[in-house]
Amino acid sequence: MSSSPASAAPRRRLRILTWHVHGNYLYNLTQVPHDFWLVVDSARSVHHTGRSGTLPWGDNVHEAPLDRLAEMEFDVVLYQARDNWEVDRRRWLSPAQRALPRIVLEHDPPQQHPTDTPHWCTDPAALLVHVTPFNALMWDNGPLAVRVVEHGVRPLAEPPWRGDVPEGLVVVNHIARRGRRLGLDIWQAASAQVPLCLVGMGSEQAGGRGEIAQHRLPALMAAHRFFFHPVRHTSLGLAAVEAMLAGLPVVGLATTELVTVIDSGRNGYIDTSLERLVDVMQRLVRDRGLAAEWGEAGRRTARERFSIDRFVRDWLAVFDEVTAA
Repeated sequence: MSSSPASAAPRRRLRILTWHVHGNYLYNLTQVPHDFWLVVDSARSVHHTGRSGTLPWGDNVHEAPLDRLAEMEFDVVLYQARDNWEVDRRRWLSPAQRALPRIVLEHDPPQQHPTDTPHWCTDPAALLVHVTPFNALMWDNGPLAVRVVEHGVRPLAEPPWRGDVPEGLVVVNHIARRGRRLGLDIWQAASAQVPLCLVGMGSEQAGGRGEIAQHRLPALMAAHRFFFHPVRHTSLGLAAVEAMLAGLPVVGLATTELVTVIDSGRNGYIDTSLERLVDVMQRLVRDRGLAAEWGEAGRRTARERFSIDRFVRDWLAVFDEVTAA
């Protein structure tokens, strides 16, 4: 693990139990100078995959076997999904572990009613952390104390942007299965009018190229002219932030947290009109210079707002807060 900023020293080094839910987010989170223990079972099933994948996990990332979990010692438990909280906590953790300082990390906005959905965690002793202000705004957070830690990204690689492939890149996992919320119909309509390349897990089912290994994605981004984000309802896709850091101008829907990130005509373009989005994407295909100008402005925005140093400091403050007693 690389050294963290000198100003971001922990009050004390913690043993944090968590789950492998979103790989890229977890990789960024583990840049925080604590020790992280990832739940793993023999089958490496969903959310129990431990140090899996191609990400370069640091030596502060360990595996916590499910069958030994109750006898292990931790300082904090960080729940990242509803089944971690409702199933694993009750079935596998000891009473003493369930009583530890606990954080619920919410990656998504409500997916039932957009404004009137109560959050599923109602434990007033838990600290609820949202990854965007939009998430915190839209959930009914009930009695929980709420904090927001916006994304921070440590790029896996930083090849110079070329933009010599005159098409847009779309990165969405399981878009065929997840449908309208993730923009399946928007991808289908736009790709009929603009050259677009779709990648992500299961993307072959929607005419895409399939999954791209995470360590190969930076080079693929750097080759493309722009990044298209067709998602209607999310928090803020990490892939969009990664694209900005790679120098791609982001074109997307003027919905959710993206409206606070993209300034149309300066560092990308957002709109609620697919017709206008298609016009802009066609313009970027023709005009590499415009793409370079918007992309460089987007890179500056991402470096200022989504730096890994700020992210690490914010998470250190959260961990200090929950363990202060």
